[in-house]
Amino acid sequence: MSRTTICSLLAVVFFLPACLAATAQTATPVYSVEAIRYGTIKDFPVAGLVAGADKTRHMDIAMVFWLLQGDGRNILVDSGFYRPQFFRDWKVAGYQKPSDALRSAGLQPEDITDIVITHMHWDHADGFDLFPKAHIWIQRDEYTYYTGEAWHHPRTHGGIDPDDVEAIVKANIAGNVSFVEGDDQPILPGITCYIGGKHTWQSQYVTVHAKDGTVVLASDNVYLYENLDKHVPIAATLDSQSNLAAQDRMRTLASRPEFIIPGHDPAIFSRFPVVAPGVAKID
Repeated sequence: MSRTTICSLLAVVFFLPACLAATAQTATPVYSVEAIRYGTIKDFPVAGLVAGADKTRHMDIAMVFWLLQGDGRNILVDSGFYRPQFFRDWKVAGYQKPSDALRSAGLQPEDITDIVITHMHWDHADGFDLFPKAHIWIQRDEYTYYTGEAWHHPRTHGGIDPDDVEAIVKANIAGNVSFVEGDDQPILPGITCYIGGKHTWQSQYVTVHAKDGTVVLASDNVYLYENLDKHVPIAATLDSQSNLAAQDRMRTLASRPEFIIPGHDPAIFSRFPVVAPGVAKID
C-alpha cells in the first residue's frame, strides 16, 4: 500500500467522525405541533369569515393557539386572550385562560420560551404576557404601525386593543421582543415566518419543520378550511388578492394539503387526533 493511500485512509478514520458530528449538529430540528383550544365563540356569522358567504349562515368557531416543541424550546404561535374587556363584547363558551389551557399539553406557563405573534388582534396577541419567560417575535411593520400611525385616525386600528399595545411596548423596552424583517424569514431553526394576506397591516403565518414534513400555521390568514376548499378570501382583509396569493403560496410550502392549518376552524379537532382535552396533535 502506498504512502498516499495510507494517508488517505487515516484522513477518513480521523476526520469522518468529526464531519458526521458537525452534520448532526446542523440538522434542522423536528418539532411536534399541537393545536390548543381555549374557548368557543358560538353562532358566529360565516360571512365574517368567508368573503361572500350566505349571511344567514352561522357556526361555532374555535379559539386556538399552537404549541411547538423541539430543539429544547417550547414555542407558542399566538397566545389567546384574557383581559376582561373582551368578555363584555364576546360570549365565550368553555373558556380557559390560555395559561391554564396550556397545562392540558403538560406544560406550565413559565415553560414557554418563545411566542410568535401572527398579528396584533386581541384574540391572538392579548395573552402573551401570561407567559413570563417567553421571547416575542412579531413583524417589524406590524409592531411599528400599531404602536404608532394606526392611532392617528379612528378607523385604522380595528381589533387592536390599547392594553395590548402598551404591553408589547413594555416588552420591547425590556428587551423581550425581536422583529421579523419581512417575508420568508427563519427566526429559529426549523421555524420560518412569511408575510400573510393583509388580515392586519402586516400579518404573518408560520411554517414548522415537523416529523412528517412542513406544517403551515395560517392563523387568521385563513379562517376556515372553507376558505381553502373554495379558494375564497377571508372576509376581514385589507386586500383580497393578497389573501388569495397567500393561500396559493401556503399550498406550495405545506408538505401535504392537510398540513395547512386555519385559524378558527373547529374541524381541526376532528381532522386530527385529540390527545388531551382541547389538544389536537397535528404532527
